Amino acid sequence: MRRLTDLVLAHKRLVVALWLAVAVAGGALAPTTVDRLTYDFDLPGQPAFEANERIAATFGGGGLDAPLLLVVEGADAEGGAVDLARRAVEAVPGTRVVTARDDGADVLTADDGRLSTVVVYPPVTPGPEPYAQALPRLEQVAAQARQQGVDVEVTGFDLLLEGGGGGDRGVLVEVVLGGLGALVVLALVFGSLLAGVPLLVAAVSILGTFLALLLLTTVTDVVFVVQYLVALIGLGVAIDYSLLVVTRWREERDVGGVENDEAVRRAMATAGESVLFSGVTVAVSLAALVVTPLPFLRSIGLGGLLIPLLSVATALTLVPVVLSSLGPRLSWPRRRPVAARSRLWTRVADAVLRRRWTTIAVTTLVLLALAAPVLGLALGSPQLSGLASSAPESRAATAAVAAGVPPGVLRPSEVLVPADRADAAVRALREVDGVAAAVAPTGPWRAGGEQLVQVWTDDDPASAAGKATLERVRDAVGADGVDGEVGGTPAEDADFVTAVYGSAPWIVLAVVVVTFLLLARALRSLWLPVKALLLNVVSIAAAYGVTVLVWQEGYGSDLLFGQDATGVVTVWVPIAAFSFLFGLSMDYEVFILTRMREAYDGHGDTDDAVRDGIGYTGRLVSSAALILFLAFVALSTVPSVEVKILATTLALGIVIDAVVVRGLLAPALVAVLGRANWTLPRWLGVLVRRLPEPARHAGGRHASHPPR
Repeated sequence: MRRLTDLVLAHKRLVVALWLAVAVAGGALAPTTVDRLTYDFDLPGQPAFEANERIAATFGGGGLDAPLLLVVEGADAEGGAVDLARRAVEAVPGTRVVTARDDGADVLTADDGRLSTVVVYPPVTPGPEPYAQALPRLEQVAAQARQQGVDVEVTGFDLLLEGGGGGDRGVLVEVVLGGLGALVVLALVFGSLLAGVPLLVAAVSILGTFLALLLLTTVTDVVFVVQYLVALIGLGVAIDYSLLVVTRWREERDVGGVENDEAVRRAMATAGESVLFSGVTVAVSLAALVVTPLPFLRSIGLGGLLIPLLSVATALTLVPVVLSSLGPRLSWPRRRPVAARSRLWTRVADAVLRRRWTTIAVTTLVLLALAAPVLGLALGSPQLSGLASSAPESRAATAAVAAGVPPGVLRPSEVLVPADRADAAVRALREVDGVAAAVAPTGPWRAGGEQLVQVWTDDDPASAAGKATLERVRDAVGADGVDGEVGGTPAEDADFVTAVYGSAPWIVLAVVVVTFLLLARALRSLWLPVKALLLNVVSIAAAYGVTVLVWQEGYGSDLLFGQDATGVVTVWVPIAAFSFLFGLSMDYEVFILTRMREAYDGHGDTDDAVRDGIGYTGRLVSSAALILFLAFVALSTVPSVEVKILATTLALGIVIDAVVVRGLLAPALVAVLGRANWTLPRWLGVLVRRLPEPARHAGGRHASHPPR
């Protein structure tokens, strides 16, 4: 680190010029990067995905894209629905429709004939909104019908999922919201212009990551959600790393009394090393997604691991240049020395040390209680009840289901069968328990010798009963001579769980092993890495558990978000949250434990090492966690329910980890383990290529204290 710092300080102008060029290029090309991101969530090799691909290729839509619905209410609702179906086909050529007058589709009319629904499959537009071109025309048809006295509304599952549209909020808005929250926290921490340094570093690292992302898109597809993760996770970790270095630099100047450049070198030799190991650990956890069998998750992993790597690069090169050149002047208006050791967090450490066993018992019980609901975790797309809102499309969908239209109409299963076996397939599917209707319309629903059958379930496809019905439908297809393939969003959700979480244990094991080796090398210890990994598991499980309580069970979802329980947790949220929470939690652990290790090497007393570690890093970790928490709160304001669930998991995970786990349980466990914390078996030292260093605390400031 000292050699790197000397090299950087010897070429300040070159370093600034390089990062300026990266930032300008990243900013200028950011729109191009966003345009090159894809919206494909492929599940290659999975039956439902392959069926949906064939359905979309043969019929121009459907499969993974749920239909739009025209909900008509009034005295002659069914007649109005049939007329609207005709207008919809005329307005959007190539549209496939089903009305209550199609054979077997009478369930689309309910409430004694006063409500009727048209199932509409317009041609699909590539991109984030499959019906981007068709939807405005259908809404125009509905508006014209309303002018003629017909009470009609356009709705559909995807519209409900995105809060009625408008869920694709620009990434710049998220960065600004997160940055404003970060600025407030940093201003309170520094009370000077130094608050701008972490934000400067974050801006450069985010723009640099977007530039690297553009290069990545030239060799592989990258899914669009990466842009939000780069912006918000990048904002958090870049501020974390630069905050650690700046805080240590200020400590060396104010407490150590050394001249400015030497303070920079000392900060880099200590905090800089922590940043390096922390960044590599975060990158490893994000790289876990690269080994998943799904292309879009691999792209999230590849894009995600760029975030900590670019953040580390800026923190280790740009920060020392800024501090060397402008550091003392940036201390305005707070010129007086600042206490490097937090009195509040030192008191917390003292309280934990006095009641170490009590702290372990209470915090463990709290974490296990928070984690317990995860045992009932259900994965899938949100249930319709959790998507209810005051929007017109939500009211229309709710009214249709309440009137008696089967919930499965909004998310049908679609069965692709040979045309000459369509009648037999329909008869067999109608006999399946839980199926409200199976419909095989003619015309554009038959092509290339194949027939597309709509299967509507009595229960919400995301409910336990709906999932059971799907399994019976799949069993029926292929039995009794009914040959075909089952597609639709419910089937693809089920296959997603199988594809991702079937391999999840191996992914987690790979992350744990590599992270353990990295921490063992960084901390020169066997038990500190073991403890850190166990605490990460408990911390993430607690975040999952609270997410289940809030979203799946509905405790607080209405209070916090004005929405009912979704009944499930979105299928991709746990694996994505694991990767980010594991890495971010390890950030804090590395910051704290490396400071404890440094203190113990200086004086050889475990309890004092705990006081030093928490006293010097508690304020840093809590500030960094608060910044990330605010960033995720900003993300939770996006209308998309799925994004809200992810943001909830990340925000809760950060708070639980920073306050309960790292602030209380971790120091209590270090205190209890005593000297075992600081031992590194020779076999492990050889494995990680770092043998134990000779004790340096014989003449330390607490050398008179017997080692504990």
